[in-house]
Formats: sequence, C-alpha cells, structure tokens
Amino acid sequence: MSTSEPLSCLHEGQRARVLSILESGAMRRRLQDIGLIEGTTVECVQKSPAGDPVAYGIRGAIVALRAEQAAAIIVQR
Repeated sequence: MSTSEPLSCLHEGQRARVLSILESGAMRRRLQDIGLIEGTTVECVQKSPAGDPVAYGIRGAIVALRAEQAAAIIVQR
C-alpha cells in the first residue's frame, strides 16, 4: 500500500506521482510551469554530495530542486 510523503523523501532511482503542491503564489506557479502538476510522475535522479539540491526527472527534463521546495510537493510511490 502506498502512502503520501514529501518529494524530498525519495531516494535515487525511486519514482512517485505528484498528489499536491503545498506552496502558494509565485513559487507554486513556478513549480507548475516546470511540469509539477497533479498526476505527473517524478523520478529522483541524483542527490548532490551535500544532499541539497536534488536532481529530479520531470516530463523528460532534469530539474534541480532545493530541499525546502521538494518538501512542499506531496507524492505517492
């Protein structure tokens, strides 16, 4: 059974489906503009040695997100 969790909890190679975005305003719009909308599949591609930022595969593109941004995106594995 899958549970919802922040995108920041994914490990390299794991995939999940976006359920919701907890951000508002300009940041929410920016995340939606890069393809993070409900139902989108996201893959954790690579974590930096320090752990922040993390590269995610989103709709064929690789996007780096900071931990606080990824924590506001709720996904389901």
